This record gives sequence, structure tokens and C-alpha cells, in this order.
Amino acid sequence: MKKLVSFLCLSLLLAGCQTANTPKNQEIILATTTSTKDSGLLDEILPVFEEESGYHVSVISVGSGEAMKMGENGEADVLLVHSPAAEKKFVDEGHADEDGRKDVMYNDFVLVGPKNDPAQIADKAAHDIVLAFQLLSQSQSLFISRSDNSGTHKKELTIWEKCGLQPSGDWYVEAGAGMGAVLQMANEKLAYTLSDRATWLNYQLDEDLMIVCEKDDSGLLYNQYGVICVNPDKNEKINHEGAKAFQKWIVSEETQQLIGEYGVEKYGKPLFTPNAK
Repeated sequence: MKKLVSFLCLSLLLAGCQTANTPKNQEIILATTTSTKDSGLLDEILPVFEEESGYHVSVISVGSGEAMKMGENGEADVLLVHSPAAEKKFVDEGHADEDGRKDVMYNDFVLVGPKNDPAQIADKAAHDIVLAFQLLSQSQSLFISRSDNSGTHKKELTIWEKCGLQPSGDWYVEAGAGMGAVLQMANEKLAYTLSDRATWLNYQLDEDLMIVCEKDDSGLLYNQYGVICVNPDKNEKINHEGAKAFQKWIVSEETQQLIGEYGVEKYGKPLFTPNAK
């Protein structure tokens, strides 16, 4: 009988501890870019956060523009996006909490295309993205655009603007899709497309495609990611406590190390460079 009582007391004690350490609202809605998901990074690091914190992260993978629209509408708790100008506007308009936006990591964009390179970009513009886009337009070589208001799409539009061009015609295909899907489409059609480097490496489509332009000295291909907690005043459903826990975790020294290690074993180099301050 004493053993039974002791067992029951221990069970109640453990249950009490578990309850004390378990968040009241365990679900966090993370609106993020397709590139963070398609790169494989979230699959690598989110289980660590969930185990350490007791939260469950529901990932909604869309373009950065759509992710921020969800934040504006109070349909997400926290954002992980890569469109700095739009992020600044989001914060300035009061859609973020008091801490605003925090840097998380960066990588870069690359222009990929078929190995026969009909626009001759690799020969003429291997490190000049503006000239590369001009060659695409001149040759009217098939190009797949994300066309989804994502950070990658906005970067593409910025480059076209730098060229003084507005692409149109049968050669310019507006997919309205995420990064992984667009890369697969480019692979099937042997077309060019702009991709973040991490997703390009993760999809391993280098049998028929290759990088034709990268590492432009102008900085145009730089790709910065930031984390933003949505303003909890938008509605009572926003899990601000969970969002804050995620934001603090992803910029922590331990998580920054995890991000910096991702891809090294498989590709010999990290897919993202952590730069939280």
C-alpha cells in the first residue's frame, strides 16, 4: 500500500512539473518563405526548438509578401522572411511588436540555367547580374519567374528595374509558385530562373542546369533574412508569448551555430550564414 501511495505521489509530482513547464498555448503559427522550407533548414532546426520549448510550430510556407500579409491580418504569430524593404515598411506601419525586426542569417541569389546556356551568360556575364538579365531579354531565352510577391520575386523585379526593362512575351513565364516548384519547372523546360543558393543546392538539379551568374560585386544578389513577431494587439488569438520564445531562440548563440552548420556535412559549406546581433 505504501509503495502504491509513493508511486501515486511521484506521478502527481511529475505531472505537476510537466504542467508547469508546458506553455499555455502550445501552437505557434510561423509564416515563412518557401526558400527556408525548400532549403531543408526548418526540417533541421525546428525539432530542436519544439523539444526544448514545448511549443509546436505550424509552418505556413508562402512568399515573403504573402507571409507579411498574414501578419498584417493577424493570421500568424511570427514571420521569418527575406524582403528587407518590405519588412521595414511592415514594422514602420505598426504590424510588428515593440522589438521590430531582427536579422537572422543571409545567403545569396544565383541565376541558374540550362547547361547549353543559349543566352551565353556564363561566358559574358558570370558575375554581372544586370548584364545577365539584359542578355536574357535580348536572346528571349526562356525564363521562369516566381511571380508570387516573394522576396525572390521582388529581387528579380529590382534587377529588371536596374536594367531599365519590363520583361514580357512568351519567353517570360510567370509561374506564381514557390522556389522549389519553380526550380523543378526550370529543370523540366530547360529554362533560366533566379533562385536562392540554399534551395538550389538542396534540390540538386545540376544534371541539366547550372549556375550561370553569381557573386555580383554590386551586392544585388545579397539575400538577408529577418524574424518579426506580429503585434499582439491585432487580435487575442495571436500567441505572442510563443512568438517571442521563437524569436529569442532563433537569434540565440546556440541556434545561430546550428544554422551555420547546416549544409556543411552534405555540401562542404553552410547554406546560410548566421548574423544575428
